[in-house]
Parts: sequence; C-alpha cells; structure tokens
Amino acid sequence: MQSHRLPTLEDVARVAGVSRATVSRVVNGIRNVDPQLHELVWTAVEQTGYVPNKMARSLVTRRTGTVALVVSDSETHDDDPFMSRFFADPYFGRVVGGLMSVLRPASVQLALQMVGADGHKRLVGDLRNGQADGAVVLSLPARDPLPGLLADARIPAVLIGRPADPVPISYVDLANETGAALAADRLAARGCRQIGMISGPADVPASQDRITGFRRATARHGHAWVPTASGNFTQESGERAMRSLLAGHPQLDGVFVANDLMALGALLVLRDAGRRVPEDVAVVGFDDSSAALAARPALTTVRHPLEDMAAEAAKLLLVRVEDPDARVSSVIYEPTLVVRQSA
Repeated sequence: MQSHRLPTLEDVARVAGVSRATVSRVVNGIRNVDPQLHELVWTAVEQTGYVPNKMARSLVTRRTGTVALVVSDSETHDDDPFMSRFFADPYFGRVVGGLMSVLRPASVQLALQMVGADGHKRLVGDLRNGQADGAVVLSLPARDPLPGLLADARIPAVLIGRPADPVPISYVDLANETGAALAADRLAARGCRQIGMISGPADVPASQDRITGFRRATARHGHAWVPTASGNFTQESGERAMRSLLAGHPQLDGVFVANDLMALGALLVLRDAGRRVPEDVAVVGFDDSSAALAARPALTTVRHPLEDMAAEAAKLLLVRVEDPDARVSSVIYEPTLVVRQSA
C-alpha cells in the first residue's frame, strides 16, 4: 500500500520554478521578496497543499504569527459583562475588520485580549514571554497604565487613540476637535439658537477633544455657553443624558452627541417627548457607524474612519515587530461630515 507523502518545500519550489531558499523566505514572512515571486510561491503552496510548519518557523524567527488586540478597561471582567458590549458596539467590529484587512494577507492571526484593572502586568508578562508578537491596544480608561508598561517593556505595540499621558508609543488617532467643530458648524448653519451637547466621559482623551472642539467652535458662532450632559458611549446613557438636557433646557433646538449609539438613545427620547427631528431639534452624531443608518431619521454624523485607522495601526505594528528599534510615530486622520436627515 502506497503511503501519502506530505508535500515539502522542495515540492513547492519545483512547482513555482524558484529556489528552495526563496520558498523558505516567503512562507516565513521575510520581507524584500519580489512581489511576483511572492505570488508564484503562494500559488504553488495552494497547488501542492504544502502546510508551513508553524512550530519550526517560530523557532527560526522567534515569532508566533499572532498579534493581540488588547481592550484595556478600568473594570475587572471575571464575569465578562464587557463581552456583550464588545459584540454589540459597532466600534469594535469596525476595528477588527480594519485590522484583519492587513493581518490576513500577511498570514498573521489576531487574538482578542480583554484586560481589566488587575490584569495589566500579567498581560505584559505574557507578551514578553512570546505569547504574541505585539499588540494593538484600545485603551478605554483615562489614566491607563498599560501604554507605559508596554513602552517600558519594549514590546511592539500601537494604540488606537492617543494616550492620555505622554508615552513613547506609536498611535493612530482622529482629529477629534476638528470633527466636533464640524458638528458645531452644521448646527449653526441650520440656525440653531439653543444648542446642547451630550459628551462621552470627560476624562477620556477622545471625549476631552470633542468637548473642547465643540465648545470652541460654538463660541466662534456666538454661543458663550453650551449646556452639557455626559454619557458613556452606550445607547442607554444617551437616553439618560437627553432626558437630563431636555429637563433643564426645554427650548433646546440643536444637539451634538459624541457618538452614534448615544445619539440613537437621544432620538428615542426626543420622539417620546414629541420633538420632531430635525424640525424642532437638529441632532448631529459622531462615528458614522451602522447605528447612524439604523437611526430614524437617518443620522447626520461626523465620519470616524475607524477601518482605515485600524488598518494603519496594523501596518505600524508589523513594522515594529520587524524592527523593534523603529522610531515611534503617530498618524492622525481627518474627519468629515456626513449629512443625512437629522440635521
């Protein structure tokens, strides 16, 4: 009975018409291989059914072929209450999609890590011990120690969103102040005279920038003071904040809401209060997520190009994995206003 031999590097090289060394460089993810040869080799890999030996490759390269998406929160999550929010919030799905658009073609896997207040040092230890080649970090708390710990440990890492404190770590961010100013300009152009704001948590960097940008822009339009209620980026908190604003300022005719999920909640409260949108109250959100299209009326919002930002974060991380001494860098994206029915 004939045994079935597993295909080897030599088989791939013969089918591709290249040297064994070239095949080895391609399947081990070593850069500076001619793109045409790269394509030839992976076509031959598919034709032969060759499976790269990941364990052997990791011994040579000292890499796992995996990066971690770390969601760092200030709470502990032993009973995983955060998981429902992670899968329900469009923000996180968009980040994963952007990361995978870069990682999948590079044959790099993504591992999700939820880290609570008591897990930062353990995570850094795991990364230092080689459980992943690096990390893309979504840092939610205002004074999160994790970026500093990663920088001190010289672990390849990139943040999505700027760190609250100056830390030598690469990050990708949005010009949040500019985005909030776009919202203010839109409400002013509609002739709104009593403008309010529903902000995110005041101690989170993105929220701080949106609050600052909106207040500066409304001041330029003659609004010396803007009543504000804060939420935590969930729909329920948007409902609570909108009820609070209406109770204290019943003449409100324009509202900027610092993310689309909170804006969904605000629209529900306005409808229940008999306020027509946009005729009685104009509403502008922030993100341009799926929630903006699900809203009734469809939400005018500031576009936050999360998929592009996450893809850029993945690219920066792969560079740092390749060269841990590469200088830290920042990439700032510009927001745009997407006009729909709500304002």
